[in-house]
Amino acid sequence: MLDRWDDVVNALALGAPCAVATVIRTSGSVPRPAGTSMVVAGSGEVWGSLTGGCVEAAVLESSLEAIAAGRPRTESFGYSDGDALAAGLSCGGSLEVHLQPLQPGTFLPGPAPAALLRRLDGVRTLDGGGEPVPAQPVPVQPGVPLAAALHTLFPAAAPADLSRLASRVEPLLDAGHTGVVTGGESRGCAGELFLECRAESPRLYLLGANDYSAALSRMGAVLGYRTTVVDARPAFTNPHRFPDADVVIQWPHELLRAEHLAGRLDARSVVCLTSHDAKFDIPALAAALDSAAGYVGAMGSRRTHQRRLNELRAAGVAEPALARLHSPIGLDIGAHTPEEVALSVFAEVTAARHSGSTGLPLSGLSGPIHASPRPLNHLTVC
Repeated sequence: MLDRWDDVVNALALGAPCAVATVIRTSGSVPRPAGTSMVVAGSGEVWGSLTGGCVEAAVLESSLEAIAAGRPRTESFGYSDGDALAAGLSCGGSLEVHLQPLQPGTFLPGPAPAALLRRLDGVRTLDGGGEPVPAQPVPVQPGVPLAAALHTLFPAAAPADLSRLASRVEPLLDAGHTGVVTGGESRGCAGELFLECRAESPRLYLLGANDYSAALSRMGAVLGYRTTVVDARPAFTNPHRFPDADVVIQWPHELLRAEHLAGRLDARSVVCLTSHDAKFDIPALAAALDSAAGYVGAMGSRRTHQRRLNELRAAGVAEPALARLHSPIGLDIGAHTPEEVALSVFAEVTAARHSGSTGLPLSGLSGPIHASPRPLNHLTVC
């Protein structure tokens, strides 16, 4: 629901009920992950998509039925070879969709709460264990105990049960999981919770201000990255060259060290070195490889790569850290222009992020096209 919050607000602003259809579980090859939602107005207007067209018509019909009944429901969709008219996924997987009808006045419309905008995490129940509960996600607010949010969902639960539930749910939210958590036998907090995590945009650090960084920053914006271009040379760091990025005039290794200490360089962060100057490159790569950045890549020839490895070893960088360096950067797609190079780089970044990916043409492979992320299904937490 969080990914379509504004659409929910717009639908309810029409003065009629709507329904939110959310993918809560997936199995096999599916186009979109758990947490994907679409909004259906009572008039039949639709915002968003769950699968790109495979099951939308059936979900629309079921959503209108849920609106008419005024009760939430969960339905399953999967591939069917026996019925050509069945609503199924052509990619062969299956998914469960939770349909939550909402009435104007019973849902809290308006802009997302500040906590949701800041962290965009929320938790809500799918059935409430038979108890009436709020339909909207309860925001997970930094600095506020999770048990307080869970009390809103399970008002009859004992404090000890809420604390135990919070101690098990909180690590999942901190890890960025989205999915269903099945409660245990505690009377006050039985039922199912749906965790919705919307972490901040991943960060892209481009070391060196040049045409390649400009192309990478444009593509990074399309892919949802928050981009920083850093270079110590004022003559090359005109912000107008990089409208999709924050431009910083600073030695790259100094910025990376500061970002690392601030906790902003994490496993989703991407660092790309686009310069070819040893006095910039070696300190910057040493800082990047010493951080938690998930991807560190460097442009340059194979000869340049070998020279850098030798200089990094001389600077004290250990072999396990050097093994993390992607250089020469990118996948072999025959790229020449800065824009083609940017496509090559992000192809490698995407493949590296999904460790099961080979980076090879899909036409020459077997198995699911849409690899499922690590599932968060049927966890007993209470």
